[in-house]
Amino acid sequence: MNRLAFALAISLGVVPAAAFGQGPPSQPEQPQLGSPIPPEFLQSLPELKGVVSWRTLAQVEPVKVKDRVVPQFADGVLKLNATEVKLQGFMMPLEMGDKQKHFVLSAMPVTCAFCLPGGPEALVEVRAKTAVKYTFEPVVLTGKLAVLKDDPNGLYYRLTDAVPTTAK
Repeated sequence: MNRLAFALAISLGVVPAAAFGQGPPSQPEQPQLGSPIPPEFLQSLPELKGVVSWRTLAQVEPVKVKDRVVPQFADGVLKLNATEVKLQGFMMPLEMGDKQKHFVLSAMPVTCAFCLPGGPEALVEVRAKTAVKYTFEPVVLTGKLAVLKDDPNGLYYRLTDAVPTTAK
C-alpha cells in the first residue's frame, strides 16, 4: 500500500464520525479501488458552473512505460496544470482535529474508515492556505492545480494554496 493510502487509512480510522456530531450522507455502495468512477457517484455531486468536474479529471489512462505504470492525461486535463481552478468534493482528513490544512478531496463521500472511495482520478491532495473546517458535506475550494505525471504516492492531482469558496 502506498504511503498516502496508508496515512489515509490510519487518519480516517482515528477520526470517527461521532467526533464531529454527524454521520456521512447516505450513498450507493463504494466502487473497488482503481475502478472507473460510476455514474451514480458522479451524479451525487451536481456539476457547478465554473467548477472543474470530476468527469474532466477522470480523463486519464494508466499506461505501462518500461516496468512502471504512469498516468497519460487528456489534453484538456493537461491545460489545467499550474492554473487556478475551483474543485468540489468531500474532505478526507489527514490530520487530527476539526480543522484541516492537509487533506484529500474526493469525488465520493467516505463511508468506510479503511477504504479509499475511488482511484487516483477521483482524489486530489489539498494543501490549504488556512485550516478548513471539516465537514461531511461537499466543499468547493479554489487553488492552484498541479497535474502530477510521476508522483511517488500514486496521486494524479494536487491543489495548493487552497481556500474555501462558493461556486458562482
